[in-house]
Amino acid sequence: MNIKKHRKKVKKRSQSNKVVTKNENSGIFRQFGSPDNMLFGVVLFLVVFGLMMVSSAGILHATIRFDDPNFFFRKQVVAVVIGFLLLLVLQRLDYRIFRRYAFFIMIFAVGSLILVFLPGLIGDTSSYTASRWINIGGFSFQPSEAVKLSIIVYFSAWCSSKGIEKIRDLKEGLFPFLSILGLISFLIYLQSDVGTMGIIIIIAISIFFFAGANIKHLVYIGILGITILSLAVYTSEYRMERLNVFLNPESDVLNSGYQIQQAFIAFGSGGMFGLGPGHSRQKGLYLPEPVGDSIYAIIGEEFGFIGSAILLILFLFLLWRIFRIAILSEEMFGRLVAGGIGVWIVGQAMMNMAAISGLMPLTGIPLSFVSYGGSSMVLMLIAIGIVLNISRQSIKI
Repeated sequence: MNIKKHRKKVKKRSQSNKVVTKNENSGIFRQFGSPDNMLFGVVLFLVVFGLMMVSSAGILHATIRFDDPNFFFRKQVVAVVIGFLLLLVLQRLDYRIFRRYAFFIMIFAVGSLILVFLPGLIGDTSSYTASRWINIGGFSFQPSEAVKLSIIVYFSAWCSSKGIEKIRDLKEGLFPFLSILGLISFLIYLQSDVGTMGIIIIIAISIFFFAGANIKHLVYIGILGITILSLAVYTSEYRMERLNVFLNPESDVLNSGYQIQQAFIAFGSGGMFGLGPGHSRQKGLYLPEPVGDSIYAIIGEEFGFIGSAILLILFLFLLWRIFRIAILSEEMFGRLVAGGIGVWIVGQAMMNMAAISGLMPLTGIPLSFVSYGGSSMVLMLIAIGIVLNISRQSIKI
């Protein structure tokens, strides 16, 4: 597949048709090709499956905590509806408009992280997963989720405007990149959300790499990141406990190791084919966060190893479709945005599945499109809408 050759053909075609399509292609809602229907289909399946799992895993927990068995399901449906409406709009909105406003998007994201620390705006800590949320006029959202998409847009615009020569330069590329990423990481670290900080760093470094960064600089960033992460772990008793549980899961099964032990029981109970939809026993107040970061264990219990493996394959398929769109994009900004979104959505899913399976320390990262969480759901569907628009303007092979 000669991508450069096809790009030249597409460019010539678009230039020859410029006069004919001038009126219909003016404005931000332009007439493009068809979106990637396979990508949309797998996202739709994951979202519907997630709604089913949130309903199944959260019934008892919601009944006891909120006296409403459908509490989690109802809120998740609202988020899904909002998310899909925005997806339908954004898959028709020219994604290049975000490049124009990338700086302001980042300012908003950083400002929202600061708002978390202002008295009176912090979300009600008595509600489910309300820490690190802000509440304005009865509307609550999690700023760190918005930051994930914001840094994708900002760093993609920043890298594409710099060019590969400046990106590989120490003063023009590495130092400014680390300064911006360091500020955002520090604000999230102050919220004691190392898991989210980790995925944000991974996203940013991936975009820097896709843009053609100097490999030696990436090694420097890796060494610096490992050093900072080690300090963050060793200076926190809570994080040290999680690390010790990861290294020795049976060291404290009644306290810090309780969640991972209950997850192991769920996976073991599910066996090869599972207990069947809705038949999980661990969701009955045994496994903490059954609709949150533990939901993959409930999936393993109800659908077994086969169901868990199929879900993993679906996320890998999702990554392939998004990366394919990135590769076939006609410009650097589109390639970086699509690539960053793929790393975010699938990387986060992999971290969740690895953590609850005992392959890495527990992080509290939700499972993309499946775990309960309105902010995460809406923003990920927005991101998919942007990728679908990029696919509509990509080379068709």
